[in-house]
Amino acid sequence: MKRQLMTLMAVMALTATRAQMAPSATGNTPAFVSILGEKHAMLRMPQDKKYVLLPVQETEEIAAIAVLDSRNEMVQRINVKLAIDRVDYFVPYELKGARLLDIEFHGDRRQKGAVSEFVCWKEIKFSDTFDTTNREKFRPLYHHTPVYGWMNDPNGMFYKDGVWHLYYQYNPYGSQWENMHWGHSTSRDLIHWESQPMAFEPDWLGSIFSGSCVTNGNDVVAFYTSAGHHQTQSMAVSKDNGRSFVKYEGNPVITSDKPDFRDPNVFWFEPTKRWVMILAVGQEMQIYSSADLKAWKYESSFGQEYGNHSGVWECPDLFEIKDEKLNVKKWVLVCNINPGGPFGGSATQYFVGQFDGHRFTCESMPKVTKWLDYGKDHYATVSFYNAPEQRRVVLAWMSNWQYANQVPTKQFRSANSIPRDLGLFTCGEETYVSVVPSKEMLAARGVKVKKPTDACEIVVDMKGSAEIVLSNTKGEQVTMIYDAAKQTFTMDRMKSGDVGFSEAFPCVTKSPTYGTIRQLRIFVDRCSIEAFDSEGKMAMTNLVFPSEPYSMLKVKGGKATIYEIK
Repeated sequence: MKRQLMTLMAVMALTATRAQMAPSATGNTPAFVSILGEKHAMLRMPQDKKYVLLPVQETEEIAAIAVLDSRNEMVQRINVKLAIDRVDYFVPYELKGARLLDIEFHGDRRQKGAVSEFVCWKEIKFSDTFDTTNREKFRPLYHHTPVYGWMNDPNGMFYKDGVWHLYYQYNPYGSQWENMHWGHSTSRDLIHWESQPMAFEPDWLGSIFSGSCVTNGNDVVAFYTSAGHHQTQSMAVSKDNGRSFVKYEGNPVITSDKPDFRDPNVFWFEPTKRWVMILAVGQEMQIYSSADLKAWKYESSFGQEYGNHSGVWECPDLFEIKDEKLNVKKWVLVCNINPGGPFGGSATQYFVGQFDGHRFTCESMPKVTKWLDYGKDHYATVSFYNAPEQRRVVLAWMSNWQYANQVPTKQFRSANSIPRDLGLFTCGEETYVSVVPSKEMLAARGVKVKKPTDACEIVVDMKGSAEIVLSNTKGEQVTMIYDAAKQTFTMDRMKSGDVGFSEAFPCVTKSPTYGTIRQLRIFVDRCSIEAFDSEGKMAMTNLVFPSEPYSMLKVKGGKATIYEIK
């Protein structure tokens, strides 16, 4: 009855305003637009085009759009910052039988003016194509990015049949956080990525938040958080190697009364012959087990008093690392936290210990905090399931929640870090996780060049303390200093280029080196610098936005070799 009433009201509204579908006396609104009130409008969709191209203005309030089909049934709801007085860019909505967009605006219309005067009505376009040609000077050349739209956490990464699969938190209807879907890209070399069709769209249970994938025979099984009124855990199965999924009819598979209950990460634990799931719950991690991936049993929790608790714990990962050099096997629990990073905002901490299938036990004292990367722009780090050669390969989201929505790009926002392999090393009484660029980055090396380019690797061989300065003809620069006596490495981006979009962006980041650095590997792309001790004892990831590429390099205390990245 309620659905019939809503349908009748929609038909009545269209009938009552059909005269408004023609251009107004002043010619302000096109024929397909109906203005219904101070905050309400409807758009009739053509049936001979594939897309409606929606104009976005990022400084505006969200407009809630209900997509209706030919029976006036709602098939989807999306949030878009429709343009009021200027257009920053366009985003496509694939019509697929959509007949009507029912739009409700938020915000104070007294400040924004009459809805009928909004520029979006004049700029909306209908098309069979959407131009994805790159229009961004800061789009990386060898880091993964979405073709358009917003991206944050990497999700559901797995390796199967020679293909690396990367899913990610994705907003296809704007380049700021909203409308969480799972985007999908694939690669055969971890460097060059091919965009694939969307993996998951929101449903009645909520938006699609972070999660993981496992391979179970020929199937790929995905777990993700359904973020509705409450956060619950859901499952979906793919029969075509992760290209498409069917959501499990028994969703949700795990529920809770906790407000922050998300990011399921699943793996097979051979000693107990059970699947294990680790979940982020407020400021702790909860561990569950299952025999069939459907019915889950709570096992234990970890986190009270351990590590940094300045923010919410998110995006967990739990895995074993076998170190042949040290001849040891240890478990690592990755815990991304926001805020609470060493230099503000989001970052990745971790704990080293043992796991018996039921409980994780940390070997360090509770107050010990270990960071996987000491840069400002390294978050949501998770690993690939089933990576070959028993490697533990990870990717991070290369941004920071303090300013991720404001960085100076529009067509897209955010990139992933280069792939990294994890290992172990010891310093004093502690065991740490080592981080080195994956071997695929060596394969990406091109010819040696005499000066830096906008996509290069700089290898610096050092005998002691060193200073490395990257700069351009505009006087913009990034200074890196290795202090051998203090065993520290710093990166200063205070004068790196455009730093004015956020007070939190200009900064100097500093990392312990846990011993001597003999060789430094620096990866430069159009908007990022990633620095590594070649032995893996230090990693630092920072965004930069120079007005022109860094073309000059000065090194004191070392010898540099520069390689193009293919």
